[in-house]
Amino acid sequence: MIGFNRLKGEGSPSTLFAAFLYFDFSFMVWTMLGPLATEISDSLADYGFLMTASETATLLSVPILSGALLRILLGFLVGRIGAKKTALGAQAIVILTLFYVASFGEHISYEELLLVGVGLGFAGASFAVALPQAGQWYPPRLQGVVLGIAGIGNMGVVLGFLFAPKIAEVWGWQSVFLVAAVLSLLVFIVYVLMAKDAPKEVYVPRPKNVSDYVRLLKDRDTWWFNLFYAVSFGAFVGFAMYMKVYLMAMYFDDMELFGVEVLGEENIHVVAGYFAALCIMAGALLRPVGGAIADKIGGIRSLYIFLTSVAVLIFMNAFIELPFWFAILVMFLIMANLGMANGALFQLVPQRFSKDIGIMTGIIGAAGALGGVAILEILGASTLMFGDYTIGFMFIAANTLIAIAGVSLVKSRWRTTWGIKSGGII
Repeated sequence: MIGFNRLKGEGSPSTLFAAFLYFDFSFMVWTMLGPLATEISDSLADYGFLMTASETATLLSVPILSGALLRILLGFLVGRIGAKKTALGAQAIVILTLFYVASFGEHISYEELLLVGVGLGFAGASFAVALPQAGQWYPPRLQGVVLGIAGIGNMGVVLGFLFAPKIAEVWGWQSVFLVAAVLSLLVFIVYVLMAKDAPKEVYVPRPKNVSDYVRLLKDRDTWWFNLFYAVSFGAFVGFAMYMKVYLMAMYFDDMELFGVEVLGEENIHVVAGYFAALCIMAGALLRPVGGAIADKIGGIRSLYIFLTSVAVLIFMNAFIELPFWFAILVMFLIMANLGMANGALFQLVPQRFSKDIGIMTGIIGAAGALGGVAILEILGASTLMFGDYTIGFMFIAANTLIAIAGVSLVKSRWRTTWGIKSGGII
């Protein structure tokens, strides 16, 4: 893959791998309600609780929202006690949450599931730990590809959509949490053995205080990065979480594919999960490619290319009634460009905030997750109020255009100020 050969002899490969593995499984756990949403809805219906589209969106939003807020906390702890201790504490909470659902999930209520979503948020907060832990080991010229590799943990979302519906079909949706708990425990052990905090000769930690948050939040560049990541990562995680619900509603509701009834009532959940995984995989795998491209041509130019592609494709999806295969292709390309945009953006962040990378990863990551919450609520509200997703897609595309305009506003100042001495191409 692009840029991998540039890492030979640099940094800590074992830590980079551990950060990737931790992030990968954490992302799988963080978003696992997405591939199970329709199964959970059917299960609750058996006990007399019928989830509306809005309630489904809210359930999917809770882990994203809690993950957003917890990213700030974990980013703060990374500077205080180190990335490794922070990661181990967060992983322990997630594992306990998973075992709770596996043990008591058969008669769990909607309200309890909302609380479970809060626990899963600790998995989503891994973003604020894994990325700085990997990045601390490497120089500015390699940040795009390094953080792209660590960030390919987005692939965990794909794993969830590939396997969760099938496991749920065979053993029940609660069993998915048991499998995830066991796997997370194994990842915990691997992480203990392989992950290392960067030594002082490579990276000098600078513990942060509340005043540092205030200082950074007063910096206008913080808010520009927040906007860009709320659009790019927000759309990625929002679409990922809602993808199966969207496909079920638009193409699988009558249990027919291409006009032929070939799917059973249970298999339909699995097939929808496979197609969702295909689209999400594009964004997950191509994130490091976006970072490597940004290392070559600059993050600003890369953002122009990726975000413009996203806006065009989303408008196409909003206004044209696409046949199934073409709709899948469009969603695949949307997710691919969103993933590369995420990688390109985090080629810029370490160059602008090299001394505050831990805390800034938390702040910007939180903004991205909040963007995901907004996407979920918009899509839920769009189908509830207007009967389809057109208005929701239009709103998301408009936000992308705003982000593109923002890049145009800051590019000259960035290139002539901190970009000159950043050590990389912006």
